[in-house]
Amino acid sequence: MISDALESIRRRMHAAAVRAGRDPTSVRLIAVSKGVPRAGVLEAYAAGHRLFGENYLREAKGKFNERLPAMELHLIGSLQRNKVQDSVGFFDLIHSVDRLSLAQSIQKYAERSAIRQPVLMQVNISSEESKSGIEPSAALEFAREIRNLPAVELRGLMCIGTWHAPDASAARRRAEFVAMRTLRDEIAQRLSCALPELSMGMSDDFEEAVEEGATYVRVGTAIFGPRSYGDSSAG
Repeated sequence: MISDALESIRRRMHAAAVRAGRDPTSVRLIAVSKGVPRAGVLEAYAAGHRLFGENYLREAKGKFNERLPAMELHLIGSLQRNKVQDSVGFFDLIHSVDRLSLAQSIQKYAERSAIRQPVLMQVNISSEESKSGIEPSAALEFAREIRNLPAVELRGLMCIGTWHAPDASAARRRAEFVAMRTLRDEIAQRLSCALPELSMGMSDDFEEAVEEGATYVRVGTAIFGPRSYGDSSAG
């Protein structure tokens, strides 16, 4: 049952936070509902869960156009520029900002709507050619550019780790999480700004991510069961 899966994951997150000497309330679970019918979302909601993540605007609109009380929705998949207008203000947080043109488009529509859109910068921490994200060496300058956009609120960083790769050892995944935390802290210090959020960790490695500083973990399969999709940002 979805409720049992949620409870199990929450317990594991709590234990991982305690092991790391962290406040367990400092990390939140994003239930990745890509490919899940609205009935599954409602079942998770009935079990007390409020934060969901979707990969595609069209699917998200079909399931979340009518929000229930306290429900939050994050975009965790890639955002195309032609989808920005309808995404700004609809998603509470956009995790996948990885290029200046996208950030500028978000600025345009957020300013037009008189809102400030919270975002995360997506970092290609593993430097894999197949993945989206800004290279770590360019992240500081990109963060500076985003912060010059008044209607875009940079809240932190997001990464997709190498958990799905054949040679993705636990040590390698953990090293990437440490690198993300270090990069976030360096950017925050260099720009004298608060960047409280780190979105990292999925169904196979969320405990390691919590131990290394994640504030959001993105878990789908371990909650809703296996689904057919190819976007690796969905856990």
